[in-house]
Amino acid sequence: MNIRKNLAVVGAALAVTTSILTVASPAQAASRDGVCDSGEFCYFYNSNYAGSISDFTGSIEDYGTTQPSCYEFKGAGAGQGLCVKNNAASVWNRTSKTVVVYFNSNFAGASQSFAAGAKANLNATLKNNNASHNIGGTSGTYPADPRAAEAVAFAKARLGHTDWNNQCELFVERAFGTSGRFATARTHYQWQKDNGRIHTGSVPPAGTAVFFTSTTSAGHVMLSIGGNSAISTGPTVYQTNTFRDRSDYLGWAYVPSGW
Repeated sequence: MNIRKNLAVVGAALAVTTSILTVASPAQAASRDGVCDSGEFCYFYNSNYAGSISDFTGSIEDYGTTQPSCYEFKGAGAGQGLCVKNNAASVWNRTSKTVVVYFNSNFAGASQSFAAGAKANLNATLKNNNASHNIGGTSGTYPADPRAAEAVAFAKARLGHTDWNNQCELFVERAFGTSGRFATARTHYQWQKDNGRIHTGSVPPAGTAVFFTSTTSAGHVMLSIGGNSAISTGPTVYQTNTFRDRSDYLGWAYVPSGW
C-alpha cells in the first residue's frame, strides 16, 4: 500500500529529530550521508532527481516503515527524514553494477532495472512503491564471512560458559580477535544501519552479527554460525535456531572488514 506523502509531515519532523540525534561509531565514518557519491545507489524523494537523497552502498531487503529503525532520506530538501520505503520517485545508480528496485520487500514483486550510471524516474508501478533494491542482481543468498570458521569455533568453544553475561558485543568482537570497537550492540547496529549494511529477509550467513533491540538501551547481538542458528551470551552461552522469530529481531550484517 502507498504511503501518502501529504500525510507524512508530522512523521518527517520526528524522523529528522531522530536522525540528528543518531551518532555513528568513531571506528569509521558513516557512508550514508545524503550525498550521492561514486559507488552508491541513490533514491530521490521527488521526480527528476530533486528533493532529499538516500544513498546506499549495498543491497537492502527491507527499508522498514517507521523511525528509528527505517532507512530514511538523509539529504537536505523535501522529504528529509522520511522513511525511504514507498516514498521515492527517482534514482541515480552510481555503482558499477545494474541495480534492481522491487515493489515488495525481499527482492520480490514488480521490478525496474537501472544500468550502471543510469539516472531515471521510477516507473508508474514503482514510484512511491519501492520496497527493496538489489545491487548486482544477487539472489538474496549470501556467502559466509571469510573469517567465519575461526569466529564460529571461538563461540562454540564457549557454549555453556557463565562469564559472558551482559557482554554480547565483546563476545562477538573477541570471536574475531578484537575488542573495543563498539561500546554496545546498539552502537554497532547503528553503525551498520547508517552504512546501509543491515539485511533482514535472508538467513544470516556464518560469521555475521545478528542484532536485536532487546530490553535494554545497549541492545543485543549474537554470532550467526550458519544454518539459521546463532550463539548468544546470557547467564550461560547458548545456541538458538529461533532467533529470527523474536519480535525484536533487527537483522544481520557482516562485521567490519577491519576486524
